[in-house]
Amino acid sequence: MDQKRFDALTALWSDRWGGAPSAYELKDRFRDRWVRFHSLPGSKRYPDTEEQLGVVLGRHHTILQELGTAEGLYVIADSYHGPEWRWRPDRSLHPDAVLWYTLTSEDGTELEPATEIELRASWMPYEPALLDPLLRAVADDQLGFVILAPSDLRWLYHPYDGGADLITSTVQERDAFEQRHSAWLSSHPLGL
Repeated sequence: MDQKRFDALTALWSDRWGGAPSAYELKDRFRDRWVRFHSLPGSKRYPDTEEQLGVVLGRHHTILQELGTAEGLYVIADSYHGPEWRWRPDRSLHPDAVLWYTLTSEDGTELEPATEIELRASWMPYEPALLDPLLRAVADDQLGFVILAPSDLRWLYHPYDGGADLITSTVQERDAFEQRHSAWLSSHPLGL
C-alpha cells in the first residue's frame, strides 16, 4: 500500500468512524446502522464440507457486490501479541499489508493489559479469487479482526467465523440489506 493511500485510510477512519478500529466492537458503537448475517443456514458456525464453504463464500460475495466494490477494497487484518504468546497469520493471506494501527487496552477496547493487536492494512482489487483465501481463513477461525471497506470508508464489513457484521452509511441502507437477506439473519432478539 503506498503512503498516500495509507495516510488517506488513517485520516478517513478518524473522520468517518473515530475511535479505535476494533472490528468486534463496531456493532456496539454503530448499532443503529449494524446488521449481522450468519454464514450458514440454521446459524451453523463452521462449514464442514466444500459445499458449505461455498455457501459461506457466496454470502460474503453477495453482500460485498451489493455494497459496491468495483474500485477495490481496504483489507485490515490482525496479528496478536500477548505477554506469553505471539501469532501472525499466513502472509500469503494478506500480501502487501503494512502495519497500520496497534490496538491496546488503552484504546478503550476490551483487551487484557499487555495484549496488543497489530492491524495490518492493504489495498486490493475486489476479485473473489484473491479474497477467498482470506475469507476461508476467517471461516475456519484462523484470522480475526478483519475489516473490509471501500476507499471512502462509507461502509465497513467485518467477516468472522460464523457470519459477518455490516455497518452501513445510513439506517435506510441497513434496513434494505436486512430485507433482502432476511433468511440470513439470526432469530436472536438482539440480532446476534
